[in-house]
Order: sequence, then C-alpha cells, then structure tokens
Amino acid sequence: MAAVACGIDWAEGHHDVAVVDETGVVIAAERISNDGAGLSRLLGLLADHDRGGQKLPVAIETSAGLLVAGLRAAGWQVFAINPLAVSRYRDRYRASGGKSDAFDAMVLANVLRTDRPAHRPLPGDSPAVQALRVLTRAQQDAAWERAELGNRVRSLLKAFFPAALAAFERGGKHQLHSPACRTILSLAPAPEAAASLSAARLAAALRRAGRTRGIAAEASLLKDLLRTGQMRQLPAVEEAMGLQLRGLIRQLDAVCVTLAELEAAVEEAFAAHPDAPVVASFPGLGTQLAARMLAEIGDDKTRFADSRALKAFAGAAPVTRASGKSRYVHARRAKNDRLAAAGYLWALAAVRHDPLWEARYRARRAAGDRHATALRKMFNTMLGKLHHCLVTDQPYQPELAFPTDTQRTAA
Repeated sequence: MAAVACGIDWAEGHHDVAVVDETGVVIAAERISNDGAGLSRLLGLLADHDRGGQKLPVAIETSAGLLVAGLRAAGWQVFAINPLAVSRYRDRYRASGGKSDAFDAMVLANVLRTDRPAHRPLPGDSPAVQALRVLTRAQQDAAWERAELGNRVRSLLKAFFPAALAAFERGGKHQLHSPACRTILSLAPAPEAAASLSAARLAAALRRAGRTRGIAAEASLLKDLLRTGQMRQLPAVEEAMGLQLRGLIRQLDAVCVTLAELEAAVEEAFAAHPDAPVVASFPGLGTQLAARMLAEIGDDKTRFADSRALKAFAGAAPVTRASGKSRYVHARRAKNDRLAAAGYLWALAAVRHDPLWEARYRARRAAGDRHATALRKMFNTMLGKLHHCLVTDQPYQPELAFPTDTQRTAA
C-alpha cells in the first residue's frame, strides 16, 4: 500500500524516522544523523515513498530546530505534536509502558494517519514575520533579564548600601537600570567610595550617562543623598559586596545595550512588514507591543479558522468543564504565553489611553469583574477586532468598532 504519513522521533545526535501505509504498517524505518547528510537522506526517503506527489505529512514533537526548518524549506508539511498527546497515543499500541525511539516514530506517523484533521500543521508564515518573531522574543527575554538583574541589584543594595536606593529610586520615580545609576554605581559600588564623590565627579558621570539638562542640581542632590548616614556592614564584608555589585552592574550594562539594539531591530523589521499599519492602528499598541502581537499571531491568514481560534490560542477565551450537573468555567492554561502577556499589556494601555476602551473596562468592573478578569475580557474583544482587520486588511476604526444605536439601525 502507499505511504500516508511519516513520523520523526528527534534527538540531539540522531533522529528515528518511520513511514506508515494506510493500515498503519511501517514500510520504512531508518535512523538518520543530525546533520546535513541526515537531512538529505530524510528528504530522499520522503521522496521515494511519495508516489502520488501529495507530499507526505510529517509529525514531530517540536516546532523549532534545523531539521524542521529544512523540511519546511523543502516544501513538506510539518505537524508539531504535543509530547503529552503522543504519550496518550502510545498507550494504544503498547499497554506495558515500554518504548523506544523507533517505536515513538511509528506512533507519531500513526497520529497523522488516524487523526490528522485533529492536528494543525505549522503555519506558513513569511520569512519576514519569522525573523520578527525571533527579534521580539529576544527583546522580551532581554527585558525580563533586565528586570531580574535590577531586582538582584536592589536586593543587594538593601543589604549593604540603602543610601544608593534612596538616591536613585526616590520613591519609584527612577529605575536602577538607568544609564546614570549604572554609571555612578560602576564608579563607586560601595558606601565609602560613593560618599567620597564630589559634585564635579558626579556631574561628569551624569554627562557620560547622556544627561544634558539639570546636571549641576542633580549632581548636588546625589552627593547629599549618597553621603546620608546609614547602617554599615563590616569593612571586609562591605568590600566583598561592592565587588559583587560591580559584577551585577556589568551584566546589567550588557543587557541594556543588547536590549537597545534589539528594540531598534524590532522597530525596523516591524515597519517593513505590510501588516504593520493595521496592527499599529489599534489603541494601546506601540511599536514594540504591536510587533510582539504580529510576530506571535503571524501573517498566515489561513492559520486561524475564525477569531475564536485566535482567542483560544492567546488564552483570552475561557474553558468550560461540564460533567453531569456540574459546570465550571475557568481561565485557559494551555495558550501562547508570550501572546497572553502582550495582550494583558495591550488591554492595560488601551484602558489608559482610549476613552472607549476605558468605558468598557469601567462597565466590566461595575458588573463585578476583578481587574485581571476585566482586562482579559477586553483582550478577548480586542483580538476579535484585530483578527477581522488583519483578514480584511483594513485599519482599526473606532466608529465601526463601537457603533452607536443610530449606526446599528441604519446598517
């Protein structure tokens, strides 16, 4: 019989491949190396068994990596199957719980043979949006790393140098990752060294950090704050903590430089994408946040059958569990976490900057929703409108998104 599906159990050094026919019988099984020669052998194996030219579907437990990229570049349709789902399918064929790499490859192939309509192939996003996704995820990771390092710096300063926190944060108005803070703490990472800084040296440090106005007044204020009396650690301990702080500041410097480079690259890549004007037309979406939304949603217009599929993918739609007399609605856990995080920020920004969205938020709060629940429901609504605009290639228009009673009647 003709081959109908291929399964690949991937690993770091090699991959096991299985091709099955219409009855689930393995008609080809092979182990290939994880290199160019292995990919060439895999493509040859697929071509040999693709009698009708229909391009055998390929199942694998990952959506990333060079193997997947090579298969997609060669035109093969790849299905990324959840490993948890594969473990459930495995019980169909072996109740003992035994497994092997070749056996898992056979199971993956049979997943597509029996239940292909229940699984979706990887989206056919353009190279531009794939590159944008790499940049936005790297930018988001760098932002999270900057926040983590900032928290570590804050914790260390509390332990031996609280005057620096008072000098640079001032009730939350400034941040420890600011250029001025990093420059001065690199210059004087311990209380004794900071107290010896003159106003002139502080002013020079502020200029190196990029400050152009109010330098003299800021330098004088910093000098007084850094010389404020405080409890001190033992000299040897204080010196060791100062060395630790200097190392953290170096790491923070590198992350901040990387973050700035990534933000510039994201802005350039987003502006060059044809869907950018549509996404950026929505209230609350600045360049970086809009780029994240576009990168995670993608530009394959056939990926989501309707707006409900997109809402489920983003975690904006709730999940209902009903059995017998019980019925429970709860937040969706299986979702694209990056898209969900961007959606929360989007809803929050829209509430703060758009009166129509603020009115919807106030209405949800008045109806008894908690803050996070109200924002999630707003995100759900906003995603539906964004999906419509992307599919129809038109910008956001508030008069259509929130029609008055007169407009509804006229329509």
